[in-house]
Amino acid sequence: MDNELAALTASGATTLVSLMVTDSWTHARELLRRFFTRHDPGTATITDLDAARARLLASQSTGQPHEAHETIEQWEAFLRHLLEARAVSRIELRELIASLQHLQSEAPRPGAVHNNINGGVQHGPVIQSGQITGLTLHAHHPDPPHN
Repeated sequence: MDNELAALTASGATTLVSLMVTDSWTHARELLRRFFTRHDPGTATITDLDAARARLLASQSTGQPHEAHETIEQWEAFLRHLLEARAVSRIELRELIASLQHLQSEAPRPGAVHNNINGGVQHGPVIQSGQITGLTLHAHHPDPPHN
């Protein structure tokens, strides 16, 4: 395999594995499911992805950093196999990786918070926080009606 393809599969595997532990995984998984279904009608690949994600999540809680490296190597080998078997073209793989990288760039960063408030009018402060210290709220309350 030439250097360009080796870099492509390495980049793809790294991006895929990094997405496994983000909130963007649901979108990435669906993108991968559609991609792999075109080339392999079985569900083994998606099952393998789910198992790899479960191992990664478990390794985060037990402090096993080698799991991510092994998972990247596993998926790099899989992507290389797809190319060598001509199951996918370079162009198809580049497009998949570009889509995954786009998802990765849009993934919320650790510690970042994004919420939307829907469904009505809010008549007071709305606060989203991980930790609040020394907060003072000043709310204006209309005077009660005089009878």
